[in-house]
Amino acid sequence: MSNKGYIHSFESFALVDGPGVRYCIFLQGCNMRCRYCHNPDTWKTGCGEEWEAQKLFDKVYRYKTYWKNNGGITVSGGEALLQMDFVTEFFEIAKSKGVNTCLDTSGNPFEMTPEYLEKFDRLMKVTDLFMLDLKEMDDEKHKDLTGCSNKNILEMAKYLSDNNKDMWIRRVLVPGLTDDEKDLKDTADFIKTLNSVKKVEILPYHTLGVQKWKDLGIKYSLDDFDPPTDEEVKKAKDILGID
Repeated sequence: MSNKGYIHSFESFALVDGPGVRYCIFLQGCNMRCRYCHNPDTWKTGCGEEWEAQKLFDKVYRYKTYWKNNGGITVSGGEALLQMDFVTEFFEIAKSKGVNTCLDTSGNPFEMTPEYLEKFDRLMKVTDLFMLDLKEMDDEKHKDLTGCSNKNILEMAKYLSDNNKDMWIRRVLVPGLTDDEKDLKDTADFIKTLNSVKKVEILPYHTLGVQKWKDLGIKYSLDDFDPPTDEEVKKAKDILGID
C-alpha cells in the first residue's frame, strides 16, 4: 500500500538545497520550535496537500531536463523525518529512475532504537546526500533555541558517518545568539570526528519569515536581533574551517 505524505509547498528550481538545480519538496510538520524559523507555517502536523509517492514523483520528474548531471530532488520541511516511510518510498522510486536524492533535516526525530534504525537504514540506501542542521553544540543552548535536546541529532551525525553517508553540515548564524566562539569551535571539533562530511555551510540569519509569525499570532523573540555582517560571517567560517 502506498504511503501518503503531507506537503507544504514546492520549489521547482531550487539552487541552495543541495548540489545543482533541484526540485525541492517541503513537507508539513515539525516538532522543533526554532526561534529563527522562517517557515513556522510548516510546524503543524497532519495537514497540507496529501500526495501519494508515485503521483508526486510523476509531477516532479517532468523537470528532469533541468537537473542535468548534478541536480535532482531534495525533500525538506518542516521536518522530513517525521514522514520517513513516505520519503523512503518516494526516494526508492526516484532511485529506480537514476535521480539524485537529498534529504534536508534537523535530525530531531532520530532514534538509536532497533525499530527506528531498521526504517532509517532503508532510507539511507536511497538517499545520496543528507543536509544536517547542527544548530548548537551545547545541549542547553540547543534547548533554548529549539525547545529540544540535540543529543539524538549528534547521534544521527555519527551514525551517518559510521555508514559513510555523504553529509553537508549547516549552521544558522545569528549574531548574539548562535555565534559563540566556543560553541563554533566545539562544532568544528565535532565535525572533524565525522568521516563523510563533504561540505560545511554558514546560513546567515534573515528576517524574511517574521511576517509569518505575526500572521499566525505567534510571538517572535528575535525582534532585537540583526542579520550578520560580512565580517561576522567570515569570522564564523574561519572558526569552522570553511574556505
